[in-house]
Amino acid sequence: MQEDSTRAGSADNESAHLAIERRLRHLVASRPAGDRLPSTRSLVLDHAASPLTVQRALQRLVLEGLVETRPGAGSFVARPHAVHRADFGWQTTALGAARTGADAIGTAMASAGPGMIALHSGYPAEELLPTRLVRTALVRAARTGTAVDRAPISGLPELRSWFAAELAPVGASPAAPPAADDVVITPGGQSALSSIFRALANPGDAIVMESPTYWGAMAAARQAGLRIVPISRGAGAPAAADLDDALGASGARLFYAQPHFANPTGALWSSADRSAITAVLRARGAYLIEDDWAHDFGMEAEVATLAADDADGHIVYVRSLTKSLSPAIRVAAVVARGPALARIQVDRTVDDLYVSGILQAAALDVLTDPGWCSHLTRLRGSLRGRRDELARQVRGQLGADALELVPRGGLNLWVRAADGVDVADLARRSRAEGVLFSPGGDWFPAEPTGSFFRLNYSRARPELFEAAVATIAGLLP
Repeated sequence: MQEDSTRAGSADNESAHLAIERRLRHLVASRPAGDRLPSTRSLVLDHAASPLTVQRALQRLVLEGLVETRPGAGSFVARPHAVHRADFGWQTTALGAARTGADAIGTAMASAGPGMIALHSGYPAEELLPTRLVRTALVRAARTGTAVDRAPISGLPELRSWFAAELAPVGASPAAPPAADDVVITPGGQSALSSIFRALANPGDAIVMESPTYWGAMAAARQAGLRIVPISRGAGAPAAADLDDALGASGARLFYAQPHFANPTGALWSSADRSAITAVLRARGAYLIEDDWAHDFGMEAEVATLAADDADGHIVYVRSLTKSLSPAIRVAAVVARGPALARIQVDRTVDDLYVSGILQAAALDVLTDPGWCSHLTRLRGSLRGRRDELARQVRGQLGADALELVPRGGLNLWVRAADGVDVADLARRSRAEGVLFSPGGDWFPAEPTGSFFRLNYSRARPELFEAAVATIAGLLP
């Protein structure tokens, strides 16, 4: 009985809403601009409606630009707005050619609307983050001097020490252990890469990159005016001979790579790969920019950084906390030595002056909390389950050979469809069906070598993987 009464009341409200809206539309159409419309009180009385129902009807017309409201005065027929068409043509001549276009921003950064299954995003879901630790740390940091003081330009000394210690873990004996003075705190890994590219190379210089590789690194290099020289990588590292040839032929002194659980492929360098590539860098007098983006996401392999054993400063190391702590904690670190460190520090200071002290303090609080290690253990277990489920669905619905490898860490699966599949078009059609993924073209600095796409298993709920992969499978020829 109560339910019937509620439904009846709802229907009456909707009927009154429509009647009020029809009346207001008639008045707007028949009266001049600026004319006052009936007051809310009179509409309530005339239609036996609630003030909320009247406000809903008015708001609809306000959003359409038909009615304007003036606090304390009432509602009026809206005045027509003059159409202004700006002339931006002069900017084409003033700006010249763009270094990067809007298409440089990968589809991984696209927003997912309600009801969408997000297999494209690079940011883990909230349930995979140390949410309680982060919130508590932010509250504590807000009560300290970091809430109002300017942070040191290189970063909080305690946080720099933490990053240095992470490169030389307990039990390890690196040839030249890094110190806090080798660390510069940056506002996220993307800012770190931009500074490194600007500081260590000049516009027009070449930079060698694995292909495929992280889209953000390609965008940052192009924005810095660098010329990308791609070298192929598969399930492991690029061949040392290919790297040597690329550095020699291009004159490049920078090699950007992700040795651990590379984004997007998940590939991992072996010990032999590491030794061979390091030998080439030393012989060529070149730098490796080691992007340790997935340091906290190793499931069946631990990260052993190349930078830990770099005594002569050939390796510039980058590690971000944004994905493992929270997207709101834009804190990362660069570890470098010698003149390279000084140049990077100058670029960071000119660009941002310093990184928010309160964010640094909150990050340090989380990282030194006893709960952080427990969180990482749970996180890696959750990621393993998600990875295995998505891999099972991909192999079952897209074919046993759709995956070149199941990564031992990271957040993504690198999937290959049959040759000839237009993956960009597949991504557009899949999005229309409610499933987002990242097409392979976003990840290649040169032409894609196959019909690849990336699926992220850290964002969407695992129970949605079956339906998502079924949607993609149904759109394939």
